[in-house]
Amino acid sequence: MSELQCLPPTREPRVTEHIEQIIDLITKIMDNGKAYTIEGDVYFSVDNFPDYLSLSGRKVDHNLPGKRVTVDTRKRNPADFALWKSAKEGEPSWESPWGLGPLGRPGWHIECSAMSAHYLGKVFDIHGGGKDLIFPHHENELAQSQAAYPESEVKCWMHNGFVNKDGQKMAKADKNFFTIRDIISLYHPMALRLFLMRTHYRSDVNHSDTALQECKLENYIPADDQKLIDENHSKFLEKMSDDLHTTAVLDHLLVPLRAINNNLSDLKKLQQRLDHQKKKQSLRQKQQQKKPEDYVQTLVALQNEVKEKLSILGLMPSSSLAEALRQLKEKALKRAGMTAEQLHQLIEQRILARKNKDFAESDRIRTDLSALGIALMDEPTGTLWKPSEPELTGES
Repeated sequence: MSELQCLPPTREPRVTEHIEQIIDLITKIMDNGKAYTIEGDVYFSVDNFPDYLSLSGRKVDHNLPGKRVTVDTRKRNPADFALWKSAKEGEPSWESPWGLGPLGRPGWHIECSAMSAHYLGKVFDIHGGGKDLIFPHHENELAQSQAAYPESEVKCWMHNGFVNKDGQKMAKADKNFFTIRDIISLYHPMALRLFLMRTHYRSDVNHSDTALQECKLENYIPADDQKLIDENHSKFLEKMSDDLHTTAVLDHLLVPLRAINNNLSDLKKLQQRLDHQKKKQSLRQKQQQKKPEDYVQTLVALQNEVKEKLSILGLMPSSSLAEALRQLKEKALKRAGMTAEQLHQLIEQRILARKNKDFAESDRIRTDLSALGIALMDEPTGTLWKPSEPELTGES
């Protein structure tokens, strides 16, 4: 997770270290008349909690008893859920006030209520999780917290969408399951982070190699003056305040990036023009013309604006940009199935073909490399290459 520039959690509590808090919370729920015991098990009574299903908005008749687990016919209501269960042989277990025998274990939801209240208090700002946890997990978590302490509240529930693979739900049985480690072995971690942020967190993410190719952090084009910077800052605050709309933020960042590129191009042209006209321009013309230092100041301001926003989004590489570029190229070569030496040999072959005016061979080498995600750039100083989205050949 550190490679994705995710901040480490302040605490990573374990259930086994908080059994006392769990038992205390269950006791409070029972004292408030919202739970009952059956032969050593403790169940939450949904009939005694009128606000049940307020989070998910479901109706009682939408719940299908027995769909997820076998219904315990001893329960007063099929929707009642376990707060504490008598331990079966081989299960981790602890002493409790309710078991017919001395040992039991927590239910599946109570641990989250107990540990969040212990570390964050009864009222806290943000609770996250996948949208599949809205019901029953978060619904039950909210109910048991408020059943114990009515003032319990989460200010903002944030439920993220699923990650699919090429439009299909991931499943090991379908052999379309992958891990973060699998992806960053082929793609730069910042490319993965950018790919994820290109989709709003509440929407499903459809993972595909093509989509990741488009997020390889190459050639994002920069922007121009103070007004543009101010507008970009305002737009950033507006969209991030709109339910973390990172998709719109990243789209708008292309504006300052394009302007940086335009300024670099204009500065290069200006420097060339000044070299040729240095002795021919009048003093008046020099005073009216934009000076190179003006471009430099604008570029610095634009760079700072873009870097600040990318840092907030966690998209600035932890290493130098030169090191990030080296890593991007390294992974591009791995995807292409070749070494740097083999690529260098092909580039030298192409240079020789161009020198001999064998343009068909030169074009073939360029096309073959392009199909592998390697783009060649002919510069006055020589031929350079960069990672790119693989281009389909006519034969494909």
